[in-house]
Amino acid sequence: MNLHGVKCPLNWAKAKVRLEYLERGDVLELLIDDPKGRRDIPRAAEAEGYAIVDIDEYADPEQGARWRIVIEK
Repeated sequence: MNLHGVKCPLNWAKAKVRLEYLERGDVLELLIDDPKGRRDIPRAAEAEGYAIVDIDEYADPEQGARWRIVIEK
């Protein structure tokens, strides 16, 4: 789910809606560019009982830091 340009907390709200439609054991991959979301999304997900599978940082030469967060329902 591409959430580039979506600021926190709206990026988490959109991810949470998508997670509600998944089956237990399914994963959701989020692509974000908001540093606050990098910090807050994993915390919020774990507080709601989801598991963080992976967090990768990658750099876009023109856009700066970006992250891929994988959440398991």
